[in-house]
Amino acid sequence: MLKLFIANKNYSSWSLRPWVLMRELGIPFEETLVPFAAHDEPSPFRSFSPTGKVPCLVDGDTVVWDSLAIAEYLAEHEPKVWPADAKARAWARAAAAEMHSGYGQLRSLCGMNCGLRVQLLQTPTALQQELVRLDALWSEGLTRFGGPFLAGAAFTAVDAFFAPVAFRVQTYQLGLSAPAYQYAQRLLSLPAMQDWYAAALREPWRDQAHEDEVQVSGRVLQDLRQPAA
Repeated sequence: MLKLFIANKNYSSWSLRPWVLMRELGIPFEETLVPFAAHDEPSPFRSFSPTGKVPCLVDGDTVVWDSLAIAEYLAEHEPKVWPADAKARAWARAAAAEMHSGYGQLRSLCGMNCGLRVQLLQTPTALQQELVRLDALWSEGLTRFGGPFLAGAAFTAVDAFFAPVAFRVQTYQLGLSAPAYQYAQRLLSLPAMQDWYAAALREPWRDQAHEDEVQVSGRVLQDLRQPAA
């Protein structure tokens, strides 16, 4: 069986991508969660990941690291990973790659922290520009391919790549148009996303670097997580 190594569900946006993709498409896998180590400790991910990062997929003696590479590896065996229509598939791949390599301000100023509700101290121009682009991209996909997902009627890898953004929209109450906001809510309501969220709230760990990111960017209004161990 496929083995997927991930980190803390509260923080690890990269881990969420293949996890929610496999869960929503019904691809069986064994989950192994390895919490982030303190910054003065060796990475615990080195034992299974060549880069010392997550996610990492292990299929027998084949090791696939990086979330986009994992999606493409899964697509070789499961055609539902990408849309069946060629034009929708090309758009979905481009949109997923854009998310994979871009949106640096969104990542750094609005780090994923599922259990918090945060008021941003400010919305810099660069972040606002990324939100405008995100809104336009989501609106384009929903309009062009008819929804309810970005590339059509079915959940595919492009939706999985934007699943962490849905948690960011929830945490930071990011301003989006009605169609884009409704799409984020649609992602949050998926069974797999609900399971991820519930598990994130139950986690007893705190990673100081991720906690510090939030304190720099905004004011914590609510912490819905169970108390730290």
